[in-house]
Amino acid sequence: MPQVFTAFASEARVNGTVIEGLQSIEYRHRKNRYDVGAIGTDERVAVYFGLRVVIGTLGVASDNAELDTLLDSGAEFTVSAVLRHGDSSRTVTFDGCVMDEKSFALSTDAHGKAVYTFSATRVREE
Repeated sequence: MPQVFTAFASEARVNGTVIEGLQSIEYRHRKNRYDVGAIGTDERVAVYFGLRVVIGTLGVASDNAELDTLLDSGAEFTVSAVLRHGDSSRTVTFDGCVMDEKSFALSTDAHGKAVYTFSATRVREE
């Protein structure tokens, strides 16, 4: 049976401080992959993997002063998210993070939303 987590019960922290106004957290990680072809054919004979790339985003209502400071300073930080539903939980930790960019949107009948994009050295799911 799949594990379903809810945003209402979950939380995320940056350097141990809860991110106030957090609306969303998204991440992806992938490994660079290289195909090795055989000489004289169009078939792959091997695959080897290289660098792992981890990218995440934090969607925050309006903005967050601590995240803005990290964007301006270029300082390294840690993000830790505890995903919960009922008695189940999973901790996702991003190590060696640096802030890459911030986008902001404001539309009628809604409040502002800032999206902070970061990259990390690694992600650990426990």
